[in-house]
Amino acid sequence: MKPYLIVIPARLASTRLPEKPLVDILGKSLLQRTFEQCLLASPKEYIVVATDDLKISNHCEERGIPVIMTSTDCLTGTDRVAEVAQQIEANYYINVQGDEPVINPDDIRDMIQAAVQYPDCILNGYTAIDSEEDYRSLTIPKVVFKPNGDLLYMSRSPIPGNKKNEFQKSWRQVCIYGFPKSALEAFVSVTEKTPLENEEDIEVLRFLELDFTVKMLPMSNDSIAVDTPEDIHKVIHRLTQHG
Repeated sequence: MKPYLIVIPARLASTRLPEKPLVDILGKSLLQRTFEQCLLASPKEYIVVATDDLKISNHCEERGIPVIMTSTDCLTGTDRVAEVAQQIEANYYINVQGDEPVINPDDIRDMIQAAVQYPDCILNGYTAIDSEEDYRSLTIPKVVFKPNGDLLYMSRSPIPGNKKNEFQKSWRQVCIYGFPKSALEAFVSVTEKTPLENEEDIEVLRFLELDFTVKMLPMSNDSIAVDTPEDIHKVIHRLTQHG
């Protein structure tokens, strides 16, 4: 049994950015760049791409990226991770979204270490929002949590708010999750998205609606989740400025 497994869910059916995982970024696909960031944090044998598309599978195999096929019925990336958990035994499963081409390897290492410290907990990363543009963006999930780090709520709307409707302070999700297998089994026991999950289009809310505790971990501000063509430009700017 593996001590942990990093799973990178990847699908072609993106509405905002067609064939998103295969989009070229300075000579490498978005998915390849995400995998290579994971590879800086973990041995290759503890990383796998999970997809339902042969085009992505072939793309990975051509580049020596471990890949596993999952069904086309998965509602979310977490459902896809749960399918992988049925095929590959591990003590803990870490989901790194396939659209995070500049994710900080130190953040992945922190998640691996936290999984050892909290083996029975659902974990998710967060970082401070430093611009009103990101605070107002409907593509960026914002988080509010208790002083002990337990998640209270997550929304694409600007939270926390105030009477003046001003940006004062906020935090955004970093798309690295950690799951014990039992939590994944409970997640997929629900055959459709839960009400708040469906309304917000944020899958971690399913765990809150199922009465799980989600512990938020502070992470760096380096990640750029790619949802739109404008996000690709942000990634290219980052890579050309910092390498």
